[in-house]
Amino acid sequence: MIELEGVPELIDPVMVAAFEGWNDAGDAASTAVAHLDREWKGEVFAALDAEDYYDFQVNRPTVFLDNGVRKITWPTTRLSVVRVGGDKPRDLVLVRGIEPSMRWRSFCNELLAFAHELGVEMVVILGALLGDTPHTRPVPVSGVTSDPDLARTMDLEETRYEGPTGIVGILQEACTHAGVPAVSLWAAVPHYVSQPPNPKATLALLNRLEDLIGLRIPLGELPEDARAWQVGVDQLAAEDSEVAEYVQTLEEARDTAELPEASGEAIAREFERYLRRREPGTGPGGPGVATEGDAFLRDPGSGRTRPPKPTQPGPESVPGAEAAEGSEDARDADAPGPSAGSAAGSPDTDTAAEDTDAGTEPSAGTDGDGDTDGDADGESGK
Repeated sequence: MIELEGVPELIDPVMVAAFEGWNDAGDAASTAVAHLDREWKGEVFAALDAEDYYDFQVNRPTVFLDNGVRKITWPTTRLSVVRVGGDKPRDLVLVRGIEPSMRWRSFCNELLAFAHELGVEMVVILGALLGDTPHTRPVPVSGVTSDPDLARTMDLEETRYEGPTGIVGILQEACTHAGVPAVSLWAAVPHYVSQPPNPKATLALLNRLEDLIGLRIPLGELPEDARAWQVGVDQLAAEDSEVAEYVQTLEEARDTAELPEASGEAIAREFERYLRRREPGTGPGGPGVATEGDAFLRDPGSGRTRPPKPTQPGPESVPGAEAAEGSEDARDADAPGPSAGSAAGSPDTDTAAEDTDAGTEPSAGTDGDGDTDGDADGESGK
C-alpha cells in the first residue's frame, strides 16, 4: 500500500512521464518533462527504490560533494507534482527517470498505484526516436493510443506497431489493462543529428502536449534555443555537399508526402492552432512569444550528408515512417548519429517548429491536420 503524505488533493490530475534511454532520442522527451518541472517548480514527493529496478553496472550511481561532504545519487525514477493556475487550474504529476533495467511489470504497477492513489485521469508518455526527417522542417510529433474511444475523441491514432518496445510501450499497455486512459507522444529526431540536446524536438513535444491537455505551457528560452540549434546545424551542413544533398532528398520526400494532405480542412485546423497561440493572453508563451508553429528561417541550400544508418532499430521501427521520409526503418534512440552526428550537439538552429501530431509514433505520412503521420507508435504501440 502506497502512503502519500504531504500531497494535497489534486485537481483533474494528468500524469506526464518520460524516461531517459532507448525511448529518448536527443534527450528530447526527458528534457520536456524537466522543463515542466522547472517552469512550474515541481515538488518531489516520491522516488522508486533504485535497488528494485536498476542494474548499477549499466546505470551507475554518481558521487558529488555537498559542502565538503561526499554524497551519492542513485539512478531512479522520481515523481513530482505541479499545480497550474489560471481560470481552470489543473495539476500535473510528473514522472522522470531512467528506463529500468529489470522488473518492468512491477515498475509499471508501482507507477499505476501512484496514479490510482492520486486520482490521475490520464497518463501521457513522451518519447523521441531517430528517423529520416530533415532538420529544416517542423518536427513530426505523433500521438497514439491503445484506446479506440480515446483515439476517436482526441484525434489520435490507434497503435498498430509490432516489434521490439521499450518502457514507454510497456507502460502504455499496462495503463490500457488497468483501465487508465493513456497516450504516447513521439517526436522524430533526425538521425544524422542525434546527439543531445535537441531543443527543437523538445519544443514540438511541449506544443503537442499543450494541445492535448489544454494547458498553456510557458516556453521560456526554448524557442530561441531551437532557432539557435537549427542555425548551427545549417552551418555544419553547408560545409559538406553530401550532407546538403542528403537533406534536400529528405525535404523533397517530406514535402511530397505532405502535399496531398494540404486540404482546406487541414489548413483551417492549422490556422486555428496558430491563432490559439498568437491571441494576446492565450498563446502558450503569452503574447509575442514564439512557439514551434513559427516558420523557420532556413538556408535553402543547407542540407545534410547521408551518414551510415544506425545498426539498431529505433525505439520502435515503424513501417509508416519509411514511406514518409524514404526511410527503411526507424533508428534507435540511443544510436549515435554518424558523420553529421556531431551536428546534433551543435548549439544552434533557427526554428520554432510547428508541432505535428503524427498519427503514430515516428515521422510518417500526414494526418488530416497537415501534421506528419505514420504507423509509428514507437513505444506506445507495444
